[in-house]
Amino acid sequence: MGAEPTSAAASANKPTGTRTGSDQAKPGPKPGPRLVSAPESSEPQPPKPSDLASTRGSHASATAQPDAGQRKERGKARNRGPRLRTVRETSAGGLVVSDLSRPYDELSAALIGRVDRRGRMMWSLPKGHIETGETAEQTAIREVAEETGIHGSVVAPLGKIDYWFVSEGRRIHKTVHHYLLRSTGGELSDADYEVAEVAWVPLVELPKRLTYSDERRLARMAEGVIAELTADPGRLAQSEADSIRTEPNEYEKAAAARNQRRKDPPPPPPSARRRRRRGRRPAPPRD
Repeated sequence: MGAEPTSAAASANKPTGTRTGSDQAKPGPKPGPRLVSAPESSEPQPPKPSDLASTRGSHASATAQPDAGQRKERGKARNRGPRLRTVRETSAGGLVVSDLSRPYDELSAALIGRVDRRGRMMWSLPKGHIETGETAEQTAIREVAEETGIHGSVVAPLGKIDYWFVSEGRRIHKTVHHYLLRSTGGELSDADYEVAEVAWVPLVELPKRLTYSDERRLARMAEGVIAELTADPGRLAQSEADSIRTEPNEYEKAAAARNQRRKDPPPPPPSARRRRRRGRRPAPPRD
């Protein structure tokens, strides 16, 4: 009897890649347990020592090194000095001319010279504060006589000038009313202690001699005013008569009062409040 081929031989004779019935019935390996990460707790976790060290280091560096904007603001606060007191002052002055009956090219004006801190001669028009009971025209006549020695009468207004400056710890806003004056007598004199030099200067040279630009502008305006007044003698006389006032108006009274207060000493600076340091409260005594 011929022997049947063994299962191994039979399986060897079967084509490869075909599963047998026993292979299909054999169960595969069971899947292992699935690893699921635990949900994050809502409670705060204690930080690690390494995290604390890095946090402390970054905080210290941020505190020790402020940005450029903060440094700039702190520098401004340190450099900002005490606030200056603002004071308003009102003055009057004028351009006193030698003789209005002559041609313009032959006319001269009296100027005063003061020496500044750098030793430079500063040429300007005479002027001064309005005093109690004075009109602006009377102040101009008085100041011209005191600072130049020349007596005159007001012919016409020229205009006013406003400017700011700092003096004796005060921020001063000054308004000066200027007038055109006709010389009536007197001689040049520098008796005023604030004046270093006095001189007659031709009107055509005033734009070059005067130090301040606003007064140079007034000198140019004076040329037109003089031309209009000298063209009609009647108009010149009427303008001079209209410029005579003996009673100050409300503006001049207030200006004189402000000028008197300029001599008052400045108020004392406000005392700095001491900042209270908050410390720990003392522990209650034990029984």
